[in-house]
Amino acid sequence: MAEIPIFPLRTVLFPGGQLPLRIFEQRYLDMVRHCTRTDTGFGVCYVVDCDESGRQIESARVGTLARIVDWYTLEDGLLGLTAEGTSRFVLGADRHEKNGLMMGEVEWLPEPPPITVPVAFDLLSQVLERFMEKASDHYPDYTPESLQDACWVGYRLSELLPLGGVEKQHLLELSDPIHRLQSLLDLLPKFQS
Repeated sequence: MAEIPIFPLRTVLFPGGQLPLRIFEQRYLDMVRHCTRTDTGFGVCYVVDCDESGRQIESARVGTLARIVDWYTLEDGLLGLTAEGTSRFVLGADRHEKNGLMMGEVEWLPEPPPITVPVAFDLLSQVLERFMEKASDHYPDYTPESLQDACWVGYRLSELLPLGGVEKQHLLELSDPIHRLQSLLDLLPKFQS
């Protein structure tokens, strides 16, 4: 178990994915300062439910550790940063600090060993290859061989397909990359015209 800052968001971050953020609340400015000073990350958890004012009521219990890879000043003077998803975790007990920052005890979820995309899911690799023609700049570790890694293909399609947050969260929570590919294959007809 480890305790990390938790950033509840209306988005799902996958391992290997990039997350651009605008930081303006003091608690998150403090969090970024701490993370950059100690070379640590923060947890991103999908906000499942909000009240009428948009305040978080419930967040998902499976999230992804985000590491800050770049920060900059935006045109409006706010802090912008890019974080990259690394490891998935299960959120246990959580508490709030005086400044409102949520801290959570997390248990790391192991990633499976590399698995080649089975022939039955070749269509998913082809779909992702088309996405990569336009989006490869956002994935510096991308190579054509990546399209044969079942975990990488599943994570990238999960974030790139126009799915709802609940669907993306479900895909993040799946531990077996082949089950994730099957779920994605089942969703594909939804996008065919």
